[in-house]
Amino acid sequence: MKAAILKSFGTPLAIESVADPVLGTGEVIVDVAATRMLAYAGEVFSGQRNYLLELPVIPGPGGIGRVRAVGPDATHLVPGDWVYCDPTVRSRDDAVSPDIMLQGLTGGSEGGLRLHKYFHDGSFAERMRVPTENVTRIGTLDAAEAPAWCALGTLLVPYGGFLVADLKAGETVVVNGATGAFGSAGVAVALAMGARAVIATGRNGAVLEDLARRFGARVRPVQMQGDEERDRARIVQAASGPIDCVLDLLPPAATAVQVRTALLAVRPYGRVVLMGGVGMAGGAGLDLPYAWLMRNCVSIRGQWMYPRDAAVRMIGLVRAGLVNLEEFAVTTFGLDEINDAVAHAAANAGPFRMTIVCP
Repeated sequence: MKAAILKSFGTPLAIESVADPVLGTGEVIVDVAATRMLAYAGEVFSGQRNYLLELPVIPGPGGIGRVRAVGPDATHLVPGDWVYCDPTVRSRDDAVSPDIMLQGLTGGSEGGLRLHKYFHDGSFAERMRVPTENVTRIGTLDAAEAPAWCALGTLLVPYGGFLVADLKAGETVVVNGATGAFGSAGVAVALAMGARAVIATGRNGAVLEDLARRFGARVRPVQMQGDEERDRARIVQAASGPIDCVLDLLPPAATAVQVRTALLAVRPYGRVVLMGGVGMAGGAGLDLPYAWLMRNCVSIRGQWMYPRDAAVRMIGLVRAGLVNLEEFAVTTFGLDEINDAVAHAAANAGPFRMTIVCP
């Protein structure tokens, strides 16, 4: 089969013929129809992000495809099924504290790196081998729709945050960092889950206004100015009532002060979920008032990715028309053009934009 290979950090991906993946028990072979090129993929491939990857590797974070073959323990999947391949792979030998890796992207931790050495290669290939539990049926699909369905990989991240926050219909939420790809998707997901109002924060006023235009009066944009007290006051004013939940999706370039600005706006007994990259590029840690947290019974949770059943639920939201994949503008590249796709993804990052590779 044909695949794109990262042989060393800082070099372009090489297109080569490699052996087909070999099926084992607890595994599925999928013919890849479409896969995302992340906006920061070039930073991973250059080594700038210091992701744990054993080279050479076929990168690629999951995607959409059709089942080619299933292991003997599969009871529902059959060849020909259209499926979403979830890159969030968990170790199977510790149900309480599993190691997590992102297949084709990063081992994540030393334990995850050991897992990565087995589920080594990702989706920038004509076929890939995936753990059975990471393959979710989509249902009937036209092949031309496969690129749009890659939006699942973006939508599932904020959805995972809202699931662990136990977001309920009728609640008011803050999406902190709503102008990025994951934050803007978080606005759409919160609305689909029945949020009464979504306070969308960020520095880019034009993007915030576009979110309000796309989704209507339930989205209330707040452009952050950099003054913690005043920004928080404007968040509270926009909410016009108690804020039940804060989902932080700020990127590594943001500061802990920007996190705290929104976090401290949550109501007593409110919930906060941290899913962004603050601190990964250095800088001060998150300084929070102990007494305020304790007396107000505020819950704070860190969350990387999403629960295993999230993909099934998100597919249901799409099928129900509550999440509209047509919001996403898609640009596609063939596998032979993959280095062009890396450059395009970096230059065209932002809300509701996807760069897709179709092997």
